[in-house]
Amino acid sequence: MGAMATSTIAGTLHSRHLHCRTLLLLLPYLPIAFLLVDGGGIPTTLDGPFTPATRAFDRSLRQGSEDVPLSDPRLAPRARPPSPEQIALAASADPTSLWVSWVTGRAQVGSHLTPLDPTAVRSEVWYGERPASADTVAHPHHVARGSAEVYSQLYPYPGLLNYTSGVIHHVRLVGLRPSTRYYYRCGDSSLKGGLSDERSFVTLPAPAPDAYPRRFAVVGDLGLTGNSTSTVDHLARNDPSMILMVGDMTYANQYRTTGGRGVPCFSCSFPDAPIRESYQPRWDGWGRFMEPLASRVTMMVTEGNHEIEPQGHGGAATFASYLARFAVPSEESGSNTKFYYSFNAGGIHFIMLGAYVDYNRTGAQYSWLEKDLHKVDRRVTPWVVASWHTPWYNSYSSHYQEFECMRQEMEGLLYQHGVDIVFSGHVHAYERMNRVFNYTLDPCGPVYITIGDGGNIEKIDIDHADDPGKCPSPGDNHPEFGGVCHLNFTSGPAKGKFCWERQPEWSAFRESSFGHGILEVVNSTYALWTWHRNQDAYGEHSVGDQIYIVREPDKCLLQPRGQSLGGMPFFNIK
Repeated sequence: MGAMATSTIAGTLHSRHLHCRTLLLLLPYLPIAFLLVDGGGIPTTLDGPFTPATRAFDRSLRQGSEDVPLSDPRLAPRARPPSPEQIALAASADPTSLWVSWVTGRAQVGSHLTPLDPTAVRSEVWYGERPASADTVAHPHHVARGSAEVYSQLYPYPGLLNYTSGVIHHVRLVGLRPSTRYYYRCGDSSLKGGLSDERSFVTLPAPAPDAYPRRFAVVGDLGLTGNSTSTVDHLARNDPSMILMVGDMTYANQYRTTGGRGVPCFSCSFPDAPIRESYQPRWDGWGRFMEPLASRVTMMVTEGNHEIEPQGHGGAATFASYLARFAVPSEESGSNTKFYYSFNAGGIHFIMLGAYVDYNRTGAQYSWLEKDLHKVDRRVTPWVVASWHTPWYNSYSSHYQEFECMRQEMEGLLYQHGVDIVFSGHVHAYERMNRVFNYTLDPCGPVYITIGDGGNIEKIDIDHADDPGKCPSPGDNHPEFGGVCHLNFTSGPAKGKFCWERQPEWSAFRESSFGHGILEVVNSTYALWTWHRNQDAYGEHSVGDQIYIVREPDKCLLQPRGQSLGGMPFFNIK
């Protein structure tokens, strides 16, 4: 069945989703043939590889939209100091602990700034399994304390303004029970108005092959435009229990330090700028905008190129905002850096990698990844899901083969350990791949999905590298970190060429539309992936793409063979 046909079927038969999901819950007791015959009309990866298909960009839609101004009530300050704002949750390495983050005080923009003192205010979280108004004698609230910091974005260039943040707090709660609702307040209890209103969250399930998050959302390259707000509104209506944010959050670096209006292309609009500037108050606005969602479900992030934000002489310092604002389980997962880490959520092991730090096989990230993958027990966490910002498989002109070096260094390791799904962003469009390894269709390769269509100010990508006249030259698409490893294909229909002349066989389906994805893991071998387009937000049972991703652990047992292909390990399939 072709991908275009399958996406049409998926949209029209989505009403049978619950029926199919019920059948899959009975999977251990039903023959596989029965499930495939009565699958609710939703295709599975077992039906692939699919004939490549493209749904053309809908010209009735806007290719982009303006950024929402900071004066908008959703972005403007709602809490007066010392009350907390920008409250957000993040998972720890396992569901018995969780991070709570927030900001107090006011950020400053100007030439000569005095940073706030992070030691002048406490970092406390009061929490328990009952609301504060309930019987606190029988169920007393616990108090956890953490740390606080302030960061600055400094530009030693005439005419550029500096920024220093509010006080950013991170507190780790421990000793939690999995799959349990907790109520919490954060802030400083010694100050009048120093604690937030009470919020609540539900902890993720404990690692087990039969326990999974109800559903988790995936979104990339979000930004803060009108399209971005549509994406988040649509995502919130899908009621996820966790959010995976695959880089490029705010696009604060589309602005001068003096603010004004954001632009789709900074270098085009400001060719004489002494450095790639950033207007850090956009981060504060983004934190306030995300708070209603991020304060009740965990939001896990990885860095993108728009988080680099160079500052200082020659841009020597980078990633200051990303490193200060987000709590991630780096120490808990043994990485000791926020650029890459891992965590468990029920029967899923998540790996978040960094595309803008050393990914070579001789580096610290690769060494950590090897150790992390070796520790995964697939009897407990059958699924392994990886994510990083830059896609390795991409048929759009934008960022085509940009991170080919990273693929050559790391793809063999992920394949060896049977990683099931990979999520990336960076390209502002949607694309789902057939299972692939080393540019070759492979039933044991991961399902790669590009979902960088969150809605940012740089607009949607619509050109494909296989469109006439749209193939980038090998000198285009240089990465902002790492080397250039552009290559011509050595086999198949594109042999000897830099670009295919038709949609590549490893690209199953692609479309240029804004949206987000939802993954619902049903059991140890079946997971339902749904891509939701923004224009379908109010359409009943309407989806942009939908497929059951099926693991075949008995088929895909991998053993090293000690040979190499394209500069990376090659493995036998037993």
